[in-house]
Amino acid sequence: MKAKKVDHICIAVKDLDQARKVWEPVLGKTEPDDPYVDEPEKIRVARYWVGEVGFELMESTTPDGPVAKWIEKNGEGVMLISFNVEKTRDAVAELQGQDYPFIPAPDGEVARPFRDCEFAFIHPKKLNGVLTELIDYKWNELKK
Repeated sequence: MKAKKVDHICIAVKDLDQARKVWEPVLGKTEPDDPYVDEPEKIRVARYWVGEVGFELMESTTPDGPVAKWIEKNGEGVMLISFNVEKTRDAVAELQGQDYPFIPAPDGEVARPFRDCEFAFIHPKKLNGVLTELIDYKWNELKK
């Protein structure tokens, strides 16, 4: 498996609107480059481009969502790092063959859909406590 680049870094926040007010001056932005809601993952996201790397502020849309649970356990802060790969399923198969554990979605699948791609989470117990994502999205980075 080859990571093509750091795709994005996610910061888990309790209040997305409040977090935007704090982070946007640091990022030199007045609004997200790519705001979105991912219903299956129960998140609302403000995504910014910093060079070719995404920087995401993520808020849970439900009290029982993964981000809300993560914040309850760890507090707000860096939740995950994501690496862009050529094909998520191939990267998963290769790493599973090397004993890397993956976190399945509620439906039991390891590869999860997002827009026109797939992503998967490597369990943090294998990577020094860091939740790591593999994603094969072909981003059209916005230069705002």
